[in-house]
Amino acid sequence: MNTPDADGVLAEQLLRLTRRVHRIQKRHLQQRGLGITPAQSRLLRTLAPYASPPRMTDLAERLEVVPRAVTTLVDGLEASGKVRRVPDPTNRRVIRIELTDDGRRALRELRGARRAAAEDILAPLTDEQRKVLGGLLDTLVDGMPAVED
Repeated sequence: MNTPDADGVLAEQLLRLTRRVHRIQKRHLQQRGLGITPAQSRLLRTLAPYASPPRMTDLAERLEVVPRAVTTLVDGLEASGKVRRVPDPTNRRVIRIELTDDGRRALRELRGARRAAAEDILAPLTDEQRKVLGGLLDTLVDGMPAVED
């Protein structure tokens, strides 16, 4: 069983890794000259899978942030031409957010930046270590212990 001190060390390691991932991803975004922040990148990635343009409140729920935070992100992305606000076809009081062609191009670049950042972070690991890490991360993300065969 883990002692509280050992759990504290693990928690600190996770926080340091999170900060490192953020720094490396930010560096890759800057190198590509997209002018997109990590938070804007997250909004674009969240927006992409929708079949029809979502409302800002839908995006806020999905991102687990307050609607005002989404408004600020959308303002910046709209100013750079990555998204646009469009009226809801059935309720003119509702505004929806859709990706523009420039936004789709930016998403492709963002995916490349994320892959490059992941390669940087995972470079020291062997294939076996990556497999083990993937299993451990799945367990932590899902909140369930892995089942052994």
